[in-house]
Amino acid sequence: MPASEIEVAVKALADQINLDMQGTTPLFLVILNGSFMFAGDLLKKINLQCEVSFVKLASYSGNQSTGSVKKLIGLNEDMKGRNVVILEDIIDSGITMEHLFEQLKEMQPASVKIVTFLFKPKAFTKSFPIDYIGVSIPNDFIVGYGLDYDGLGRNLPDIYKIVE
Repeated sequence: MPASEIEVAVKALADQINLDMQGTTPLFLVILNGSFMFAGDLLKKINLQCEVSFVKLASYSGNQSTGSVKKLIGLNEDMKGRNVVILEDIIDSGITMEHLFEQLKEMQPASVKIVTFLFKPKAFTKSFPIDYIGVSIPNDFIVGYGLDYDGLGRNLPDIYKIVE
């Protein structure tokens, strides 16, 4: 997926979030490491008063999901009564997001919205709601635009399918 298509999808997401969240002051929760490029591009297009924070979760080793989530860096903000918007680079199985979503619900936010730039519907095994999807893609392993393969490729402006 070329950078020009990425830019169009990010703008469409930002436009919808700006419309839907008018009159609120959301807390955008960016999932590191993969979401850094997407979040940076999206947040530049958000015209709401907002806060931004970061959390780091992981469930991958190489190109395979480990099936478990390791919490690496926790939440420091009080979520009670807040409108929380999670920014994720990709949702495939949904294991990582389900873990975070359940954890956030226990903190009594006013609302939790999930934004993912990429979504793999054929890999998704969970039932939580995904409020905003940038692009649905096949169940391929991809790199670029923040996504990596064993730490490499995050800096690429385009998205590429890994072929083995």
